[in-house]
Amino acid sequence: MRKMLFGFTCLLVVLFMNCSSLTVKTDYDPEYNFEEFKTYRWATVDELNPDDVLSDWPMVYKQVQTSVDKQLEKKGLTKMASGDADLVVAVHAGMQERMEVYQTSRVYYGGWYTPWWGAYGGSTSVSYYDEGTLVIDLVAWEPKELAWRGMGTGVVQEYIDPVERARDIDKVVAQILRSYPPK
Repeated sequence: MRKMLFGFTCLLVVLFMNCSSLTVKTDYDPEYNFEEFKTYRWATVDELNPDDVLSDWPMVYKQVQTSVDKQLEKKGLTKMASGDADLVVAVHAGMQERMEVYQTSRVYYGGWYTPWWGAYGGSTSVSYYDEGTLVIDLVAWEPKELAWRGMGTGVVQEYIDPVERARDIDKVVAQILRSYPPK
């Protein structure tokens, strides 16, 4: 049942992140001259992790690919359908349930706290939410080594409208790829 609920959540969620709460981290190998990379291709099915969240949702994966293509084209890279490109692009995603605890302090009235509101006049509440991470890897194909990685992590959002979902995917991918190429 939990797996079915998780799948349904992924279907509605899809790119999981509200851009205002997105945390982006990037890393790269300084050994590479990123100006020399001119072409890229997408990782083939054999090169991807079959257990990745995106592998279960091909329409979402396609939207992420379209967004990455737009951003890499803006940065001067040319997409190749196959063959030996300079870079191979792979995207991965994951979700994790998180817990948030809220505490309110003592309630004071005229210098006195009301002792019947919790042990010391405060209260505690707990809420659960899903946090998702989208990872974009750019692999230098000739040595087959990771050259650049960008990760965006944020609170999962539910989507019913695919147009709204695509718009938010575009925003998330743009934020992740903002620091590519590294300077």
